[in-house]
Amino acid sequence: MPEIKTQEFSSASAAAISDPKLRRALDRVASGFEVARLARVADATPEVWDTWRQEARDIKAHTIEHLDYYLDLLYTNIIAAGGHLHFAKDADQANEIVAHIARTRNVKIATKSKSMVSEELGLNPVLEAMGVEVWETDLGEYIIQLAEETPSHLVAPALHKSKEDVAELFTEKLGIPYDEDIYHMAATAREVLRDKFMEADLGISGANFVVAETGTLVIITNEGNGRLCTSAPRIHIGITGMEKVIPSMQDLSIFLRILPQSATGQRITSYVSMTTGPRRSDDEDGPEEFHLILVDNGRSKMLADPTLREALYCIRCGACLNICPIYARIGGHAYGWVYPGPIGAVVSSMLVGLKQASELPQASSLCGACREVCPININIPRMLLDLRKKTAESPDPDVRSAPASERLFARAYARLMSSPGLLRMAARLGRILQKAEHLMPFFSPLTKDGKWIRSAPLPPLSKWNKARDLPTLPKQTFHELWEKGLSRDDS
Repeated sequence: MPEIKTQEFSSASAAAISDPKLRRALDRVASGFEVARLARVADATPEVWDTWRQEARDIKAHTIEHLDYYLDLLYTNIIAAGGHLHFAKDADQANEIVAHIARTRNVKIATKSKSMVSEELGLNPVLEAMGVEVWETDLGEYIIQLAEETPSHLVAPALHKSKEDVAELFTEKLGIPYDEDIYHMAATAREVLRDKFMEADLGISGANFVVAETGTLVIITNEGNGRLCTSAPRIHIGITGMEKVIPSMQDLSIFLRILPQSATGQRITSYVSMTTGPRRSDDEDGPEEFHLILVDNGRSKMLADPTLREALYCIRCGACLNICPIYARIGGHAYGWVYPGPIGAVVSSMLVGLKQASELPQASSLCGACREVCPININIPRMLLDLRKKTAESPDPDVRSAPASERLFARAYARLMSSPGLLRMAARLGRILQKAEHLMPFFSPLTKDGKWIRSAPLPPLSKWNKARDLPTLPKQTFHELWEKGLSRDDS
């Protein structure tokens, strides 16, 4: 798997916030996606859109609930179509399956369509170590491959790059004159990759969906590269998570509506490519061999957890990233692994281990915007809260990461908030300390305006004040006002 840097989230996000180029890129691109998405919802009318969301959710919930049945059906239909289906329990096994195919078929050049699961596996270095040339053919993926970076967004992997960044990169890596014209840069990438499509022995793709009743792999793209990767080389390997299975072609129709409209605001993408097995005798093109690798790599743990199983419904549209106030400030790389944003905080925590990714569930304001825009209506805030609870209270030391001092404070806070008498005493003490600012400045961290606590000297308030202010305690509590029969204004 690629290097896991989830434990560096705090320092990485602080660095991202102070990067003005990144902020400009995020403001420009992500906001555009959301505006376009809202336009499509308005076209459909909110009532129809909600009907589509519920239908899609019902399909995913049913499929995940009966996943064993649909995986068996998928296997039967892929074999019947002349293909091969492989199940990989983890990244090592998935990479070995690909490596074995490449080694035994004497593969020299591989072209890749966009695949987040292949990023999860760290597949490219495995093939390159065998002497196989690997070429990312999605323009965004090609850009970050040249930059030796990882994707920063589920849909737009090079979202963090400006056109100036790409122009400099192309000049450095391809040896062409500096040119900021986007059309010219795209034409340059097309020219470089065109020969690779024709020379490739192996085409590797992800899958947006896999249809169990027909054994069909479905990818939707805007550049046509996916179709070339799956039809031009003599071997095609599809790699995806086992949760991408859906029952039927009829079910696919609803996802072909909501995925592009949620992801980029398009009514439909430029290309919808469907692959069912290898080329038949009367086909004009297509691969001689078709392999589909379904990857577990921790998904079984999500499936077994009733509170987190819902994360397997995700169709990777990226809408939750585009609306998230946290992602909008820090981008995708700060999350430290393949899947960023609100859904990434859930998925990454389960796939790499909650103890290693304990900071990710905290990377949310719990505003609920991610749930509002999710086309499957996934309750991401609820899952983030459940993960926070696990980091603090799980009996399993491999899951629990909160230090003893934090757990002690949490219990003390719960005791305080559940006892009206203690809370009343604490409020009175706090008001006394506020009034005694000139006598005890160490305990009275108020600004001169007397309305906001801006820099508390002791934890836990000092940690809170690093990024936000606290209002001062009011002169009277609600209970005191209630007992007196007065409003706050009257007091």
